[in-house]
Amino acid sequence: MTTTPGGLLLVLAVLAPIVGMLIAFTLGGRNAQRIASVTIVIGLGIAIAIAAAWAQTGATVVYLLGGWSPPLGIALRADGLSVVMMLAVAVVILGIGVYARADFATPAGVPEARAPFVFWTLLLAIWGALNLVFVSGDLFTLYVALELLTFAAVPLVSLDGRAETLRAALRYVLYALLGSMFYLLGVVLVYGAYGTLDIGLLAARVHAEPATLAAAAFMTVGLLAKTALFPLHLWLPPAHAGAPPAASAVLSGLVIKGSWFLAVRLWFDVLPGVVTLASAQLLGVLGAAAILAGNVVALRQARLKLLVAYSTVAQIGYLFLMFPLAFDAGAAALERGGALAGGTLQAISHASAKAAMFMAAGLIYRAVGHDRIAELAGVGRALPLSVLTFALAGLALMGLPPSGAYAAKKLLLDAAEASGQWWWASVMDVGGLLTAAYVVLVLVHALRPATEPREARAHVSHRAQIAALALALCSLLLGFAALGPAPLDAMPKPSLDFGALASALLVLLGGAVLAAGLGLRLPPLPSRGVLTAPLAPVRRATVAVGATFVRVDAALRQWPVAGLALIVAAIGFGAALLA
Repeated sequence: MTTTPGGLLLVLAVLAPIVGMLIAFTLGGRNAQRIASVTIVIGLGIAIAIAAAWAQTGATVVYLLGGWSPPLGIALRADGLSVVMMLAVAVVILGIGVYARADFATPAGVPEARAPFVFWTLLLAIWGALNLVFVSGDLFTLYVALELLTFAAVPLVSLDGRAETLRAALRYVLYALLGSMFYLLGVVLVYGAYGTLDIGLLAARVHAEPATLAAAAFMTVGLLAKTALFPLHLWLPPAHAGAPPAASAVLSGLVIKGSWFLAVRLWFDVLPGVVTLASAQLLGVLGAAAILAGNVVALRQARLKLLVAYSTVAQIGYLFLMFPLAFDAGAAALERGGALAGGTLQAISHASAKAAMFMAAGLIYRAVGHDRIAELAGVGRALPLSVLTFALAGLALMGLPPSGAYAAKKLLLDAAEASGQWWWASVMDVGGLLTAAYVVLVLVHALRPATEPREARAHVSHRAQIAALALALCSLLLGFAALGPAPLDAMPKPSLDFGALASALLVLLGGAVLAAGLGLRLPPLPSRGVLTAPLAPVRRATVAVGATFVRVDAALRQWPVAGLALIVAAIGFGAALLA
């Protein structure tokens, strides 16, 4: 193994944000924002250069640290999966950076303010840690990168210093550390069994034995806890909903992708022959539960940011549906193919759409002074760009053409058809309807005319609105990447024919029906009438179902239950791997 052309760029991708963070920390004050802005532009250029180097040869870009090959040395690697994730993160970081200039600008006449200084330095730290996750070639370096990511992300939750956000940050760090302990225990078992942690070497040596199966179970569950896959989502809703909007966009759009990416590396590159059908199906079951529970609980939220946070719980589920769909029963192993491409495209689409949705929610909060969904009447007229951003991001998350999620869903549906796993296709269809339901619910309230003219209580930056809208459009138009060169031309082409439009209309209508049945607070309806009276019992029944989901979610997010869930999940995966 040797360093390939462009390999040094991998080092620069990690060092540029970290060096920018150190310079910003040293100079402090107003310089933090300026240095972050320059670093973001440089980092985006490096990501583009890495993509160009990879596209020239189509082979993995490699850099050997110190010139030593594994197992004596450490190799940084960037394959196609790493390249597209680095590009996506760079674009989302750029959008968040432009948006955050309004929220985290140092006030005039003040040499330094705590929140802006902390935000800009931690944003760069998170970016550097994510890039290290994407290019790391061994399991321990991945662990270090993931811990750097966690400890840079946690302070973003409590930037405002309120007691409730401090509690949310503490929940986040403690549960994430439990996940880290599980993952590190698995790393120790792997090293003890094979004497190396290099992914390439392990791929050729790993086989099904007790130590490997135990390590796989521990590492998987630890990563699921850090990703907040249901029911291991104790920390996510309060952390994402309580953080400032720009920080929420970083946490939801980017940070959770780090542990998900590591899970992909572990299952597809290290353990593809160790994974069993039962374990892959178990991961899919957890993803399906996340889609159902996250969306239903989102519909029962009174606050917009909390609704978007539970939407993240649901969207995480889609990222794990690809695992059972990628399992080749004939080879008894995970196979790279359409399912992996679909999951990756879903992650990229979610990153930009969810960041845009949190940013739009933050702008609405700033203008109105609250984010109570039932009291958003008139917002559509007062903030048309922000409401449009929320709507476009919602359409992208639904998987309507020509969004990236549409292409991702098509790839996953094709994989489900090819493997005969029709039940996962049904889960995706139901998830699309539930996503449409909460988007319709919010838009119905926001587009209602207000009884009195609504005036903004605070100035809303036009630049911030454009940045949020741009990210929503990136996700919505991502499907057009299929028109580019290979390997993107293997993606399904965006279709706007009558069938696609009719399907999209049915999803929206179905979402409206679900919003009417499960939504927490609907606009007032006539109390009497031949149409509304027969529907009252149905409404009461659906509200009871939604309330049950909320109670179950509240129980699962209690510390004793969440801790027990970690142990049960580890045992469950261990048993599934033995099957």
